[in-house]
Amino acid sequence: MSQPPLYLLSGLCADERLFQFLQLRHPNPRVIQWITPEPDDTMSSYATKLIRQIEPGQEPPILLGLSFGGMVIQEIAKQIPVRRLILLSSLANTQELPLHYRLAGSLQMHKWLPLGKFKRWTFPANWLFGAHTSDEKRILRDIIRDTDVPFLRWSLHQILHWRHQASTLNVVAIHGDRDLILPVPQFPHLHLVKDGQHLMVMSKAEEVSLLINQYLY
Repeated sequence: MSQPPLYLLSGLCADERLFQFLQLRHPNPRVIQWITPEPDDTMSSYATKLIRQIEPGQEPPILLGLSFGGMVIQEIAKQIPVRRLILLSSLANTQELPLHYRLAGSLQMHKWLPLGKFKRWTFPANWLFGAHTSDEKRILRDIIRDTDVPFLRWSLHQILHWRHQASTLNVVAIHGDRDLILPVPQFPHLHLVKDGQHLMVMSKAEEVSLLINQYLY
């Protein structure tokens, strides 16, 4: 049986570096690259622009999104047919966004906090995201240092003001039970990874790969 196309979208301001430890049973997984949003872009209009990276004329693809990428692929799926969505360490229902995030959004903290200074605070990021080995810490440090602050502010605004509830049809969630960034979704098709943190895509790549590979057909 042939496999449908597979497209991966990484976490906020990140790229394919976060996927490098996965062992996916797919002949040609493709990574959707983040692009610079316009200030007036919504999550929906931004998703429309990313769709241009999906090859037209194919059968409906499988989309895998990590963290913020998981939110954006859900917006993509509102605009094109997809075979399946795989939400990795992501959010399926915006009503589950923690109260402290909602408070930050109401105070517009993402607009005035000096986010550029946070790019030097890699030690707390290791704890918060769950980077443990030297390779994981190096990758996370490099991604944080490469982060574009205006894109980060735009993305945080989208997350804090997004209103969405995932369909239970052809959507699967894979989440760590120790994720400090996003809560475990209350979702019917959920695989919970024991001791998994937000970046379990690296720290528990073997287990996560086995789960993902169940849904690549």
